[in-house]
Amino acid sequence: MQQVADFFNTHQIEPIDMAVGVSGGADSLALVLLLKEQFPNCHLVALTVDHGLRPTSLKEAQYVADVMNKYGIEHHILTWVGKKPKTGIEEQARIARYNLLCDWCQKHHINYLAIAHHLLDQAETFLMRLIRGSGLYGLASMQEIYKLNGIHILRPLLKVHPDSLKAYLKKRHIDWVEDESNQCDDFLRVKIRKFLPELGQNIGLDAEHLGLAASNLQKTRAFMEDLVDKTIQRYVHFWSNSGCSFDYALFSNWHNELKFYVLSELIKKIGQNIYIPEAEALQNLINQLKDSDFNGATLGGVYCLMSDLRIWLIKENRHSEAQFSENDWNDYCKDNSEVRGIKIPAKLKAALLFEKNH
Repeated sequence: MQQVADFFNTHQIEPIDMAVGVSGGADSLALVLLLKEQFPNCHLVALTVDHGLRPTSLKEAQYVADVMNKYGIEHHILTWVGKKPKTGIEEQARIARYNLLCDWCQKHHINYLAIAHHLLDQAETFLMRLIRGSGLYGLASMQEIYKLNGIHILRPLLKVHPDSLKAYLKKRHIDWVEDESNQCDDFLRVKIRKFLPELGQNIGLDAEHLGLAASNLQKTRAFMEDLVDKTIQRYVHFWSNSGCSFDYALFSNWHNELKFYVLSELIKKIGQNIYIPEAEALQNLINQLKDSDFNGATLGGVYCLMSDLRIWLIKENRHSEAQFSENDWNDYCKDNSEVRGIKIPAKLKAALLFEKNH
């Protein structure tokens, strides 16, 4: 399939080792086999997450193991253990799945993890985010490459229609597992999936056009991300992994969009979050920062405050300033010259001392 080859050529990736998330569905089964063809000399590893949310989940994982064994592909089943949530199951399962996949890759020194999101997934994501009023980053939808927990996530199939993947498997007489949740109308994505053909037939708004729109927005997003990165490198000072600070007057003169994306990226980084904060909550914080009586606020596991004409973003931890004495701070200053003689908020001192001790 040429689109897969084009993906790796465009991004100049020639992996020596690569993991693939394989659920047993047509998309991921096709992806791992396509990658086996594309990179015969690559150490390819198929990873299947048994989330335990359906009685058939282990059976499905074992089916994947059988197919991988037939094609000589290393395979491992990763089990989501512990108590399962009663609400927000879909989102929590997705987070758990990525955590398990990335943790395995980290432990086995594999830098690339391929995921089988395809053209319809991209189109559905675009419409879901349009419904929710997302801005630039949201409407750019799924990126072909991004980094999560130190692992490069690859999506080589974003321009491939799933019908092509099923045809690929049928030609090889390979069965796949149908996810029962794909027919559940309780999920917005399923409703959109069922309605999308009507959009294509009636007004020509098909998956290809939606995917093209997302692709074009990704170019604008890349420009914005580059501007945000350069702004952060130039104007933001990081205090180890515990926080950062920057000039309030300078921040006040930035365009609102630059404020929005710089703050979102910093909160994501300091809070060690997968995603940036919700747009409404972030805009509310920006508005609060205009108030001279701003007393601080928390967003995304990060405490924001103003002190000495600077904005401080400090990682929240389950500790308080009272846990540490002035002597503790003086000892820290002896070993860390960058903080000597600088007026630092008590919350950041506590965060730095906590980081040092943990």
